[in-house]
Amino acid sequence: MSKKKPNHTKGKIVKAAWDLFYRNGYEDTTIEEIIELSGTSKGSFYHYFKGKDALLSSLSYLFDERYEELMEEIDPNMNSFDKLMLLNHELFLMIENEISLDLLARLYSSQLITRGEKHLLDHNRTYYKLLRSLTLEGQAKGELRSDVSANEIVRTYALCERALLYDWCIFGGEYPLHQYSDQMMPKFMESYKKI
Repeated sequence: MSKKKPNHTKGKIVKAAWDLFYRNGYEDTTIEEIIELSGTSKGSFYHYFKGKDALLSSLSYLFDERYEELMEEIDPNMNSFDKLMLLNHELFLMIENEISLDLLARLYSSQLITRGEKHLLDHNRTYYKLLRSLTLEGQAKGELRSDVSANEIVRTYALCERALLYDWCIFGGEYPLHQYSDQMMPKFMESYKKI
């Protein structure tokens, strides 16, 4: 039980921070406001984060949390390829509605210049584990090609998502991300479907 409590505390801090970033903007959000909204303490905050800038990379934590929620809701009888497309759709819908474009751009910028951990590329994240699991399931059921490694399919999927997010940021969010992705992701990933 004690193992879940720290993760819960970190999750509360991350959720509060991103709620405030979305409402007030990154610059106008203080650590004190994050602590107050999360219902945690200053000690807890600094146990998990060196400062406000460290929270930028925590967006991947929110993405993973959303994927976990979706996996509980998804129809287990759905084709693996369709599951992957649904996960992409729902994540991008969340990004459009809950993550400001400025913050998303900051996250990508920070990942380009960081010398430390690149959270978006961390293969221990729920994101990569889930994608790999769905890919292996699809290969076992004959829905996805098995002459290509599961890792290669996952790598391509993640690459396509990053490309779509990057493009959306460059264009200033002028088009609906989830709708554009609904058109493009199946085209990008079509070659991995078993014919």
